[in-house]
Amino acid sequence: MRIQIAIFVFLGLCLGLCLALPALAEEGAGVRIKDIADVEGVRENMLVGYGLVVGLKGTGDSLTNSPFTEQSLKGMLERLGVNIRDQDVKTKNVAAVMVTATLPPFSQQGSRIDVTVSAMGDAKDLSGGTLLVTPLMGADGEVYAVGQGQLAVGGFEAGGAAATVSKGVPTSARIANGAIVEREINFDLASMDSIRFSLRNPDFTTAQRVAEVINDEIAPGTARATDPSGIVVATPPALRGDVVAFLTRLEQLRVEPDQVARVVIDEQSGVIVMGANVRISEVAVAQGNLTVKVTEMPQVSQPQPFSEGGETVVVPRTEVQVDEGSDRKLGIMAATPTLQELVSGLNALGVGPRDMITILQSIKAAGALQAELEVL
Repeated sequence: MRIQIAIFVFLGLCLGLCLALPALAEEGAGVRIKDIADVEGVRENMLVGYGLVVGLKGTGDSLTNSPFTEQSLKGMLERLGVNIRDQDVKTKNVAAVMVTATLPPFSQQGSRIDVTVSAMGDAKDLSGGTLLVTPLMGADGEVYAVGQGQLAVGGFEAGGAAATVSKGVPTSARIANGAIVEREINFDLASMDSIRFSLRNPDFTTAQRVAEVINDEIAPGTARATDPSGIVVATPPALRGDVVAFLTRLEQLRVEPDQVARVVIDEQSGVIVMGANVRISEVAVAQGNLTVKVTEMPQVSQPQPFSEGGETVVVPRTEVQVDEGSDRKLGIMAATPTLQELVSGLNALGVGPRDMITILQSIKAAGALQAELEVL
């Protein structure tokens, strides 16, 4: 009886697994819209400011080589009631820095953001420094945040007269939550009658597929692709008061993005990246290198013992070896319907990445590479 119950339980688990697999496969197909597109208008803004870092241990700017640091220091002290305009200031505990930050979308007044601090002068190290109050401005010249705080430096440099050890960049630092947002960028998302998605990789086919998926989910005619990167979605009247919920529903929809057949080559590092749609027509390829190896093996010739007038001389001996790659044969690469067959055919040639770059360029010149070739 127990054996029969165990068999029924096992069969039930197998049946449930078989029914669940198609659903999992369907759910895992494609990618989410939020991973390939942005909502137009929901964007970050870059902020920049100029400030002073104090409290350095003799590793700051030398005021003779950095006049802007001296002027900023005197101006700051004058605003605090200390007049040193006619004084000769000598200190290496101060550094002039540029402060940068990114203002996230929908940042509220009083919220905090991270800032990055970078030295401008000849400061050696910003460790232990403190950034003084620095206004951070946007592209319109308005102040959107104010930064101040203790610097966290990820690098260091130490050494002596004969050796130096360094790690990272000690003249760049970060301040976590180092700036307070003072001005908000208004964006009325709730009252929008339509939403526009912008594809990160513009493509006609992908844009049309996104519109079709949205129409299937919401209603026919809700979305339409206006160009390779833009999809306009009309907000249903019932959801115009809750655009966030509508966007959440749209972002989770899955689409199978299309991509252009492209081969990207970085000649400096020898990196080759191929898209899934890259194909190659049947072509014959031969690759051979001419290698010349020259070896110097000088020999010393000495006179016989007790000989008169003999001299010790160095006799040059040079060995030259030439390899013309005669063992390399002409091979045929068959037409490849899949990327796997293309990679296997190139690997069968037995060449390295550098030679493979030249082969791909030659195949493209012959008209046999059915893809775009982009060289970085």
